[in-house]
Amino acid sequence: MSDVKKLYIKTYGCQMNVYDSERMAEVLGGSGYVETNSPDDADMILLNTCHIREKAAEKVYSELGRFKPLKTANPDLKIGVAGCVAQAEGEEIMARQPMVDLVVGPQSYHRLPAMEAKTRAGEKALDTDFPEEDKFEKLKNRPKAQRGPTAFLTVQEGCDKFCAFCVVPYTRGAEVSRPVDRILDEARDLVERGVREITLLGQNVNAYHGAGPDGDWTLARLIWALDKVDGLERIRFTTSHPNDMSDDLIAAHGECSKLMPYLHLPVQSGSDRILKRMNRSHTAESYLGLIERIRAARPDILLSGDFIVGFPEETEEDFQATMDLIRQVNYGQAFSFKYSTRPGTPAAERPQVAEDISSDRLRRLQALITQQQKAIQDSMVGREVQVLFEKPGRLEGQMVGKSEYLHAVHVANAGTQRGDLARVRIVESGPNSLAGELV
Repeated sequence: MSDVKKLYIKTYGCQMNVYDSERMAEVLGGSGYVETNSPDDADMILLNTCHIREKAAEKVYSELGRFKPLKTANPDLKIGVAGCVAQAEGEEIMARQPMVDLVVGPQSYHRLPAMEAKTRAGEKALDTDFPEEDKFEKLKNRPKAQRGPTAFLTVQEGCDKFCAFCVVPYTRGAEVSRPVDRILDEARDLVERGVREITLLGQNVNAYHGAGPDGDWTLARLIWALDKVDGLERIRFTTSHPNDMSDDLIAAHGECSKLMPYLHLPVQSGSDRILKRMNRSHTAESYLGLIERIRAARPDILLSGDFIVGFPEETEEDFQATMDLIRQVNYGQAFSFKYSTRPGTPAAERPQVAEDISSDRLRRLQALITQQQKAIQDSMVGREVQVLFEKPGRLEGQMVGKSEYLHAVHVANAGTQRGDLARVRIVESGPNSLAGELV
């Protein structure tokens, strides 16, 4: 009789949560769990939560409510909450939803097997500590399952910036960088399992300062070490802070052939007054100067950004300064949001911008970003790009992958396999993807 149990994980939010969910599935694999795509037949349900979006906690409670009939039908079903909402809410989650068996913060995933065993013994399990032991070191002895052609690899966690709108320093803790040798070991392991492109992750990934054999290394030096890993074809990193965009990292964009010409560099606002109120520690002018230097190093780089509109006390003049900055940079894509309060953050206590004004500003900003994105995608028609194919498309014989610029590209009758790299000529630009043909 098999002891295999089924695990359903629902992941919210950032790429780091995707990475964390993979690690949780692997560590629980040692306790006899295999993943399932449906909560209906699961023996354990884990919600890996994100605290960035508006009313994040309430959405988690609403989702938990939908699982109540499953728990009623199967009292042995274990339900857990992980991630940043778990870190922020802690015991409150169990108090509000007694059916929750397990609450675990982002720094304690390596303790999941012991917590799961505790729930099987009929007890509740709560761990939202910031433990001293390295969770990545504890997680490294996991099954060697084959992987897809792309993978995330966390190299840095936490944040010391304390932006006025952000909960990350409270939910992920202070900035911590993983040692170089452990990152390189994990990268080689991923390549052995089929990975050809790695995206390095961190809340402030370019603040990386991990211990190397001869002192702390910068992110650029780590990238150059990864450049020497046989079989690894592409390197990306996200998310960066303008203040940590160092000279050697800018140079790497122009000199390292495996580092892709795509950079996500959030600015949040184009108004110096609002940037100061956000505690962003950079100005619009310094950001634009940085963009100029990056483009000098890699002229074809595609830039992505983050924007918050309707930040407390933002005026129409402040908003227009943001629009002016967007016009000057010309983004290939961007993520934009209306400001929403996070309890315990400084900005939550300030006078708020009216909802209808924020909505109107977001609409205008997104229209400009969409216009820029379409123009850049249209300019790709006729160009040749290198595509890493990741999966079959919706049509028979079609394959889909990503270009160097992170554009989704689909090719009909490609005759290629997952993990293949091929030259593709772009023949058509669609709303969210490009169509191409093999060269």
